[in-house]
Amino acid sequence: MAKLTFETERCKGCGLCTTACPKGLLVISDTKINKKGHPVAEITDQESCIGCAMCAAMCPDCIIKVER
Repeated sequence: MAKLTFETERCKGCGLCTTACPKGLLVISDTKINKKGHPVAEITDQESCIGCAMCAAMCPDCIIKVER
């Protein structure tokens, strides 16, 4: 199982990571907003993550860390 962590204060909520996830596990939050006012990316089901790191590769700000 993989573990995703996000540097939410640097997230701009662009959504590129959500489109890259082959399992559709990432979303832009409806409730979590960082100090800059951006909605942040989050994972909906950590247990189902396969650790492919496609989300991290797509993130223009490199805020996603994938640990296996």
